[in-house]
Amino acid sequence: MSSPPGPDGAPAPAHLAGREKRRPQPATDSALRTSQCIQLKSVDLNRVIKLLEDSNSNNEEDGQLETLKKVVKQYETGLPLKDLAQIFKILNLCAEKIQDQEAFIEPTCEILKLCGLPFLKKKLSDEVNYTPVTLELIAQLGYLMRVPSSQVRIQICKCIISFYHTEPPNKQLAGFHSTSANYKIQMAELGGLAETLVLSLALVENQLAEKLWVLKALQHLSTSGVNCKLMMKAHAASRICSHLNDADPSGQLLFRSSEILWNLLENMSKEEIVNQLSNLECIYALKEVFVNLLMHGFRHYDRQLRNDLLVIATLIAENPGAPMIESGFTKQLILLATFNEVKSHNPLVRGLKLTYSYEDFELKKLLFNMVAVLAKDLCAVQLLNEGKVVLALFHYVKPNEKPGVRDWSAAQYEELQLHAIATLASVAPLLVDDYMTCQGNTRLLMFLEWCVGQDPFFGQGNCFHGAGGRGNKLAQMRYSLRVLRPVVSLCDEAVNLDLCDQGAINQLLDILKHIANKSKEKEDAIVLEIQTDILLILSTLCENDLHRKELFGCGGVDILMPFMKMDPNKLYSGLGHNRLLFSTLDSLWCCVMGCYITEDYFLRKEGIFLLLDLLALKQKNICNLILGILIEFCDNSKTASHINTWRGKKDQTAASLLIHLWKQEDLELGVKHDQHGRIVDAKKPLVGSFQEQQGVIPMSANCPSTAIMEVSENMRAKIYSVLCKLGFENLPGLSAKDFVTLAVIRRYLDFKVGEVWSEICAELKEEMFRPVTPDEEALKVISEASENVGKMVATLQTEMLESQQHQELQEEKKVYSKIQAIHKQREMVNKSWEDFLTRTSNYEALKKAKRLQEKSIEASRSKSRRQNATLHSTKIKGLNTTIASGRLVTVESTPSELTGGPLADTDLALRKLSVRGGALKKIKGVEVLDPLKKDPVSVK
Repeated sequence: MSSPPGPDGAPAPAHLAGREKRRPQPATDSALRTSQCIQLKSVDLNRVIKLLEDSNSNNEEDGQLETLKKVVKQYETGLPLKDLAQIFKILNLCAEKIQDQEAFIEPTCEILKLCGLPFLKKKLSDEVNYTPVTLELIAQLGYLMRVPSSQVRIQICKCIISFYHTEPPNKQLAGFHSTSANYKIQMAELGGLAETLVLSLALVENQLAEKLWVLKALQHLSTSGVNCKLMMKAHAASRICSHLNDADPSGQLLFRSSEILWNLLENMSKEEIVNQLSNLECIYALKEVFVNLLMHGFRHYDRQLRNDLLVIATLIAENPGAPMIESGFTKQLILLATFNEVKSHNPLVRGLKLTYSYEDFELKKLLFNMVAVLAKDLCAVQLLNEGKVVLALFHYVKPNEKPGVRDWSAAQYEELQLHAIATLASVAPLLVDDYMTCQGNTRLLMFLEWCVGQDPFFGQGNCFHGAGGRGNKLAQMRYSLRVLRPVVSLCDEAVNLDLCDQGAINQLLDILKHIANKSKEKEDAIVLEIQTDILLILSTLCENDLHRKELFGCGGVDILMPFMKMDPNKLYSGLGHNRLLFSTLDSLWCCVMGCYITEDYFLRKEGIFLLLDLLALKQKNICNLILGILIEFCDNSKTASHINTWRGKKDQTAASLLIHLWKQEDLELGVKHDQHGRIVDAKKPLVGSFQEQQGVIPMSANCPSTAIMEVSENMRAKIYSVLCKLGFENLPGLSAKDFVTLAVIRRYLDFKVGEVWSEICAELKEEMFRPVTPDEEALKVISEASENVGKMVATLQTEMLESQQHQELQEEKKVYSKIQAIHKQREMVNKSWEDFLTRTSNYEALKKAKRLQEKSIEASRSKSRRQNATLHSTKIKGLNTTIASGRLVTVESTPSELTGGPLADTDLALRKLSVRGGALKKIKGVEVLDPLKKDPVSVK
């Protein structure tokens, strides 16, 4: 903020600059110890009061004045808290006598000076004990402003100001100590002094000196939020602002008034203050002062104060009810915002020229901000048109190629450029004709081309709008797209056609590629916002236009694919990945679907798999959009096979995923089902708990009922539509409970129709309206039919569950049969092993087994023999084994070292003897080479 001028109009010294918020420093203990202590001479204050009350003759006036001097002398070091009530009684009596006897002005002022000194206390508890008395007495200071004396009023203000600049006296009464530094300030807040002082402004309206002192006191009081609240009760903002343009050669009135307004804005609700300022009287005064400072102010202080007033005017302009247009202030501000860029013959700006100082730079930014605020008021659009605001703002939509010596610096120009483009984003959609007249599309596309070009440019990125643009052109690209996006979203065919004719679609796709290549390593909020805006612009341009979708083409699909493969964890990063994903899905819907070439390419690139992967995340905010896209894609005959082929986690199919989403929706809606998912209420199989509690509300015929509104509020209708496209038969990967839910989904449309008819019947009943007999019978038949459908589905669900249960029992039996067979096989193996042990341990048993084997072999041979047939014996002499022997036998048996070679007497040529264990050890197996099969057969 600016510093106040001195009394002669010159700037105040540097040590007085600022808002004068200094706080007094409490006296230290050492200072108190070194101060001199005096004894209090007893003066009977009650006698003084009685003397002032009873005395009426002029002869006694001198005596009264002399007595008052003694009182002042007695308390020159400060007023004890215990004597405050009597002192203020004396003060009030003196104030009453001033009107008739001016001689009492001086003692009244002297007593007021004493009130400015710190109060004195004997005990620490005195501050608390005397609080009610002190509150009342300090509040009396405000009421004393009614005294018709300039000296008294000024002294009252000085006394109040001294609360904030208290210095301990050099002398102090014996046994007394000063109260705390903030004691008087707290008492002034609790006593409501600020409100009284604001009301006293009406008494000093025509006395400049007194008014300045009152404003100075209010300036100090307004540093507290409690005092600001009290001041607002007295309408301080409007009282002070309406007198901003009062004559004051020193300039202090304007300075102190603006400081008070700023303190009110900082400590109170802006809406409340702006409401007080939103009247013609205040706006006229603000307008006159602002223009006067703009035209005639030449000091640094004048320019700062001018900018501060413009900020207050901007806050007022944000209030739709403020008469800014009626006062003519809006028109002047628009003229001042554009006169440098658009030549004007208005006398107000004919001789006006802004310098390149920092204050004028701030003024330019504030004027741009004011234009953005005014653009929110549709009543100001005509004035913006007349002021050629769009043309003035487009002046900055170009690179700063040749800055002159007497010109804005590179950093200042960049800041003004970004601020102007940001303002253009608010103004351009309101003034489309001006936008087209200025060839806005061409300028923006050329500027975007410069943004991705290789021209050397080093953005400073120091300003608010330049965030993320240091050393690059991202900030310029970001705000240029912010202008383009709202203009395109108006869906004005002339604007969009002009944009597409200039190759905007291909240029925007190239920008996306350029940004994607540069931001692979690091993604920030600025880059994500740029990508999001480009995708939204492309969605608007390509929607419902086949030719533009073809221009988007396969290259556009390739750009969308990486966005759809986004890491799901990034959706909650807060940088804008969620908005980017939404804009990607919107671009997919608007730019790809409807064009067979791009649709087929999307399918070939496995785009449906990516959509289903996103759907499997089960994020409710994107599931609805994805389901809508899938419904549209299912019009393509190739889509169904892709959907059925997809597999998610744990081999989940698309049909299973859709049914799971349906169950999740039912759970959130509170639809009644039993533990197996079957229908409980056949009359209302789709109605949730909230819908049932809400009941039926009679509405007019053109208002959708609850049953109709419910269709758009959840995903069930879209899930039904997708499954209809896929077909309800031969869906892979479904469990029995999935089929139970699928039975409800299949009848969704029938249930919804029945629900609507049920609502119609309930509305008729609620309105006590009886339909004619044929209609009543028809309603009854429809209700019964709907209920029968519900019962039929419930029966079907029961049959499904019973069938599943029966199937599970059969599978269980199969499992038990398999277990039984395994046990039987084990028993046979054990018995075979026992027989084997018997044969190997008992030679007689072995011979018996051999005879039985030979007998069985002989019985199995054919009885009829060919004539002249030669018979070859298959027996090996001397071999007593019960296994089929071949030319090569590998036997694991007792080592020959222990048995002497049991096979030594046979004619079998032993090729290999594997020794393991003793003669009675378990033999693992014998490998026989079958001469027919030529494969080894293991025999136990």
